[in-house]
Amino acid sequence: MNGHDNIFAVPRNSLGDFTFDDKVANVFPDMIKRSVPGYSSIVQAVGMLTERFAQPNTVLYDLGCSLGACTTEMRRNAPQNSKIVGIDNSKAMISRARDLVLSFKSEVPTELILGDITTYPLEASSVTVLNLVLQFINPHLRDDLIKKIYDSLVPGGILVLSEKFAFTDPKIKDTLYDLHLDFKRANGYSELEISQKRSSIENVLIPETVDAHRARLHKAGFKSVELWYQCFNFGSLLAIK
Repeated sequence: MNGHDNIFAVPRNSLGDFTFDDKVANVFPDMIKRSVPGYSSIVQAVGMLTERFAQPNTVLYDLGCSLGACTTEMRRNAPQNSKIVGIDNSKAMISRARDLVLSFKSEVPTELILGDITTYPLEASSVTVLNLVLQFINPHLRDDLIKKIYDSLVPGGILVLSEKFAFTDPKIKDTLYDLHLDFKRANGYSELEISQKRSSIENVLIPETVDAHRARLHKAGFKSVELWYQCFNFGSLLAIK
């Protein structure tokens, strides 16, 4: 059963770095819904893109799958003769994901793996999803991960890359930052919760600009890259091999 996110509701003398532990796993659906504008639209579109681009006899990857929201949408829309693999390095997340995703019957083989996506070997894939994941990867490892994903994709395969974005223009940055704060306030988060979570996550979540993402995707080999969705400082890019 999903809980209400009140992890940062009580003042703390010491805030460690944010981790995807049992406490977060237990409230993650509520946390993500109230923290990330447009999250449900992105997840729904992952299903639509899977239906369009998934190819038979390939693997569909949800890298950094958390509780398997995208995994589930991919599973609903994938051809039966494909395979879905979700990978996450959080034991708490992958354990709950197995319960949630595999509780629904499907003809599509699905595997949920505890592992490190930066080192895990990828098979021939037609759809790969990184949904709010790359921002948590060490910046020095991001180029190699995107290149590995590109190399694993079959011709016509896609990468859906959704992220929190950074901005170089101060006016745009301040405006979208404030709109995101208003979004969280409107969803019931107090100033204390917002402040404490920001302090906890700021050294863990390192966002980049849309241009930086585009450059990395093109460097990896993608010829077709476009920002298909954005809401405030969150958005998603589609890259086609």
